[in-house]
Amino acid sequence: MKITGAEALVKSLEYENVEIIFGYPGGAILPVYDALYNSKIKHILTRSEQGAAHAASGYARVSGKVGVCMATSGPGATNLVTGIATAYMDSIPIVAITGQVSTSVIGRDVFQEVDITGATAPFTKHNYLVKNAEDIPRIVKEAFYIASTGRPGPVLIDLPRDVAETVIDFKYPEKITLRGYKPNIIGHPLQIIRAAEMINQSQRPLICAGGGVNLAKAEEELLKLAEKANIPVVTTLMGTGAFPADHPLYVGMIGMHGVSPANKTVAECDLIVAAGARFADRTVGKMDSFAPKAKIIHIDIDPAEIGKNIRVDTPIVGDVKQVLAEIEKKVAPKAKTEWNDFIDSLKQNSASNSVSGGLNPVEIIRQLSEKTSGKAIITTEVGCHQMWTAQHYKFVKARSFISSGGLGTMGYGLPAAIGAQMAKRDTMVINICGDGSFQMNLQEMATAVENNLPLKIILFNNGGLGLVRQLQEFYCEKRYNQVYFGFVPDFVKLAASYGIQGMRIQRQEEISAALDRLIEHKGPFLLECAIDINENVYPMVLSGSPINEMIGG
Repeated sequence: MKITGAEALVKSLEYENVEIIFGYPGGAILPVYDALYNSKIKHILTRSEQGAAHAASGYARVSGKVGVCMATSGPGATNLVTGIATAYMDSIPIVAITGQVSTSVIGRDVFQEVDITGATAPFTKHNYLVKNAEDIPRIVKEAFYIASTGRPGPVLIDLPRDVAETVIDFKYPEKITLRGYKPNIIGHPLQIIRAAEMINQSQRPLICAGGGVNLAKAEEELLKLAEKANIPVVTTLMGTGAFPADHPLYVGMIGMHGVSPANKTVAECDLIVAAGARFADRTVGKMDSFAPKAKIIHIDIDPAEIGKNIRVDTPIVGDVKQVLAEIEKKVAPKAKTEWNDFIDSLKQNSASNSVSGGLNPVEIIRQLSEKTSGKAIITTEVGCHQMWTAQHYKFVKARSFISSGGLGTMGYGLPAAIGAQMAKRDTMVINICGDGSFQMNLQEMATAVENNLPLKIILFNNGGLGLVRQLQEFYCEKRYNQVYFGFVPDFVKLAASYGIQGMRIQRQEEISAALDRLIEHKGPFLLECAIDINENVYPMVLSGSPINEMIGG
């Protein structure tokens, strides 16, 4: 079959069962868009390239498939960078396709030329500058395999325009061979036996579930192990949803803004089974004081993460789903112990702090959780609202909390919600955001309306950058600088200009009816909640402190 390189790219994507591409066209990528014209692949025209990358990420996290985004050369490609880096830090499988200037002028600084493979090398699993059109089918197959296997992550394909226009004899490869890339799926049997023995001998065991549990779809294996051995479970921010929040064994999220019972439990346990958790700085606090009484079993598919930040007694490299299943077979059933009673008492005595008299954001999250039974897909931006959501929304389903954890990317939530809604048309998707982060990519409301997406937006408007203000309160002796907006738009009217209905609330007694209206509305809806900028996120662990030493905890 004689076709152009661009047509070969599109046909290769069809062979990979790609259903949706999020993108933004331009000159260098024009041949690919022309080839897409008659393709069965649906293209979603976002309002920015960053929006396309985040939407691909949200789609991938909810669907379990590889997300695909596309942009032209130069600024189109560089506008993808933040989205690619966000996906890399959170191990999200996406394939980013960029146009490039013709090979004959690469390196001459021609119009819209940028070395995007060089720029993204530090935060992609792999990337390709296609020099031979004949290689396109192989490269696409490799890209999807690399993105989705082992520790998932982004792969970039940079396609020069002349290569895209070259005619080739198309044949899609049936298999691939990548020397040196062989992810270890099966955990070492002796290490698994040792881990089971450590659990059986432990008096105060604790499971710490990270984002790897969600990525590996290991929530059932995690639940079986926890219930069989009666082990309490905490989660990292990215592990939110991996274990049902309404389960008696669930303690809560740990970390800088982790809930008090969870952080205190870490300090008292004698064993931690870490499953798919990176032990990042905001999770563990002062690293040499983390879990001082505990031995640590660390399960991760990426050997580079084991022992990187925290001492480990028993490392197990392998797929979390497989390893947890094998450990569960070997652990002894255990009844409720004093350890469970101790944790239950911590949970009962836990309370949240709020500025009195104003609209309480925690109460909004709690009521939303109750009204949706914890079953909505929730996306967030980055800020106070992100932490309130992770702390107080009771997620009962895996892969239903979609947020930027590793990179902490403001502007992530709305385009991610679009991708999530495209993946799950029949599931309620709600983006919870702050006024600062929302304004970074609010233009994607047009993308939602254009594609008839019924996603909801809950906007916490405090007239500034609440979490930065909180950091300045504690680290800068209340020298508040550049955290208050001199101008804030009327977000309800702004949403209306996009054809989205909305309303604004200011009082506690308005919460319930407003949430009912948001949930019951058939189309997209924006609920603006006017909150006090002095509303801080508590508990809070100061930098350099152990996570059990909390302010407001």
